[in-house]
Amino acid sequence: MNKSKTISKSELILNSDGSIFHLHLKPENIADTIILVGDPNRVSVIESYLDAIEFKISNREYVSVTGTYNAKRLTVVSTGVGIGNIDIVMNELDALVNIDFKTREIKNVIKKLDIIRIGTSGSLQKDIPVNSYVVSKKSVGFDNLLYFYDQNNIVINKEFKMAFKAHLGSESLFFSPYVVDASTELFNTIYSDLTFSGITITSPGFYVPQGRELRLNCKVKGINEVLSSFSHNGFRITNYEMESSALYGLAKLLGHNAIAICLIIANRLNKTANENYREKVEELIVYVLEKISINE
Repeated sequence: MNKSKTISKSELILNSDGSIFHLHLKPENIADTIILVGDPNRVSVIESYLDAIEFKISNREYVSVTGTYNAKRLTVVSTGVGIGNIDIVMNELDALVNIDFKTREIKNVIKKLDIIRIGTSGSLQKDIPVNSYVVSKKSVGFDNLLYFYDQNNIVINKEFKMAFKAHLGSESLFFSPYVVDASTELFNTIYSDLTFSGITITSPGFYVPQGRELRLNCKVKGINEVLSSFSHNGFRITNYEMESSALYGLAKLLGHNAIAICLIIANRLNKTANENYREKVEELIVYVLEKISINE
């Protein structure tokens, strides 16, 4: 991790009001517990359940609100879709708590955040139906983001990475998937008998990278069946989404806890979907709020 004495203005860009570049947040604006959602409109849904609102700001797809739920102080941030946005959000959240914006120096005492992603997802198992909740125990990155970061080998689960690449065989030659584990602490907080758990595939795209063929075809034929047939040490591939591998990898590198829980809105093997899923997302939001505030 970079321990340089002073971080230059070009590397840590601050706005004229002292807020961080993309999120437009200041250090005092965020709580130690962060909920991430992809859809900016989902922030207002969560906001409607908060007992009190302390702060709210928006810029581009990044909408943030800080408040309390059952005396639990938390911040909700929308990330938009995809790995690149997670790279921005995770680095800026960490900077807000672990870099002194006045001196531009990394703080001597590093703060650990609890980061919970609430999202939507596609099932890769016939027995995980639409409207289920899936907690991602591990995430497989089909992107290459984590490979840009030094010491990524420390947080990548090498055993699962090699087992998964062996399962893909020659099809893994054109990319190098990596596997990162969730925070055990947050997994134990969020998981229950109302949820499924397993390995989540984080895809760099929504269409062909997830086996959806419109006018263009997949390089890996029958990719969803290939993925659903993987099993290692009692774990199987449960679902697709587009953010959790970067979330888990960067959280571990930066020293934070992270977990992702997703609503299944489509079953890719059964060819079923819930197009009117918003009410179910709201139910998942309430589930998570209750879980993270139970001890407050």
